[in-house]
Amino acid sequence: MKRITLFILTNMAVLVVISVTLRLLGVDKVLDQSGQINFNALLTISVVIGFAGSIISLFMSKWSAKRMVGAKVITDPTDPTERWLVDTVGKQAKAAGIGMPEVAVYDAPDVNAFATGWNRNNALVAVSTGLLRNMSKDEIEAVLGHEISHVANGDMITLALIQGVVNTFVIFFAKLFGILVDRVLLKNDGRNGRGIGAFVAEMVAQVVLGVLASMIVRWFSRQREFRADAGGANLAGRNKMIAALEKLKMNHEQTALPEKMAAFGISGGGGFSRLFMTHPPLDERIAALRAGQ
Repeated sequence: MKRITLFILTNMAVLVVISVTLRLLGVDKVLDQSGQINFNALLTISVVIGFAGSIISLFMSKWSAKRMVGAKVITDPTDPTERWLVDTVGKQAKAAGIGMPEVAVYDAPDVNAFATGWNRNNALVAVSTGLLRNMSKDEIEAVLGHEISHVANGDMITLALIQGVVNTFVIFFAKLFGILVDRVLLKNDGRNGRGIGAFVAEMVAQVVLGVLASMIVRWFSRQREFRADAGGANLAGRNKMIAALEKLKMNHEQTALPEKMAAFGISGGGGFSRLFMTHPPLDERIAALRAGQ
């Protein structure tokens, strides 16, 4: 698990910052002079904030990912392994029809890798030192193919669009909840706008709804993993992809990578329920490849 959870957490933080800023500037008015809800204004504000959050998170994805794991971008290969990594990513990127991604290595004992970036021609592919130590070149080649396929499939762009829609609903219902608390519990008729109680209730609801809404994004992530596995099999070979997943299964207990980097890596982390998993179980992924899916 890596990029999805990072993206979701970044997105939630951006949403809160935008909401607070608009509140302080007094430009998030959703009540008319009589204290009635202006649903057109509420929907407009929800869309603007929702998509702003996802778009900003998308553009920050590569920058934040590098800093989250301390990834070192290979600008000038210093050893045969680094040269091989850069050459392999370059070959696969060309075969997939995308621009050459940045290639990076980060220090972690777990066997993992991830890809991120705001578009197909401005991406980052990073691998852990644990992966380099514990996998053969054939297996690493398959892992790189999996990550290149995520980029080529435009998964991050699609994710941002889905997150924007999800954000819109989260903001819309969070604001309604804040107004409800203000009216029912705090007895504010809304003629003088929303009180601080409404704002606090809105922020709490935004966080809670954001966590629940993340299940939709995580479901999307699970579906895209099968497609990325198929892409890795196409770029590196089906047997190599299956061997890489089997090696990951052996190392499944290792989870040194920060939880905030929890999606779009090659290995799937197990959550406390399937609804919050970013990856399907490895057995299902292996079975799908063996079935030729």
